Amino acid sequence: MAEKQPTIQNFISSMGKSGGFARTSKYAIVITPPTSLSRLAAERNTVAYGPTGQTSEEIADLNASNMQTLNSQVGRQINLHCNTVSMPGHDLQAQDQQHGSAPGRQIVQSHDYAGTIAASFYLDTHMRERHFFEQWQKMAVNTNTHKANYYDDYIGSMEIFQLDGNGEITYGIKATEVYPTTIAGIEYAYANTNQIALQSVNFQYRQWFNMTADTIGGYNEISRFAVRDTKTYGPTNFTNQAQFDEQP
Repeated sequence: MAEKQPTIQNFISSMGKSGGFARTSKYAIVITPPTSLSRLAAERNTVAYGPTGQTSEEIADLNASNMQTLNSQVGRQINLHCNTVSMPGHDLQAQDQQHGSAPGRQIVQSHDYAGTIAASFYLDTHMRERHFFEQWQKMAVNTNTHKANYYDDYIGSMEIFQLDGNGEITYGIKATEVYPTTIAGIEYAYANTNQIALQSVNFQYRQWFNMTADTIGGYNEISRFAVRDTKTYGPTNFTNQAQFDEQP
């Protein structure tokens, strides 16, 4: 005999027990710029280059100092002004395997975190949000010598959280080795009288980790996930490492 199918009452009861639906308007992000800022801002070297007499290291240190200042001034504002953000995905990469004339199987060979994290930000009158990401990109490439800097000197991290109706975290991921790869242009028009300027940014990252896998009941303090150590990537970057021992 066929099993009785769920009714609308069963559906309502199920959603009541689970706490309701996740809503894409309930989210929060925490962007952490490179953790090497303090070290770079304090360094001064003396290898001369160029007509200005400044060294490439001095300019790199100046970029780090400017980035450090911007982060202290508008770091929280950047997080609050995030208008949209995309939760990254995860891909299993498979290869076809077939025996004789039997139907083939897709056998997983590896995995990857494809794509970038797309986000947009409300801009204040002084466009400080754009300044922030422009300065971060200067940490990656010296705009005077046009040479790339060390990888560890410009990678940060990003946390993305799903919130419930009470503002508590119900799910969260941490993307590691993050940096703003693309700062989009801004179009102006006289007709856009009442429109707020938005800055779109694409972030490159290496991988992400589920921060709420063990206790899905939710957290109420986003600050507990802030980066406090000096290592800039990998699962040991989490502040409460005991919760993530299962990560590779």
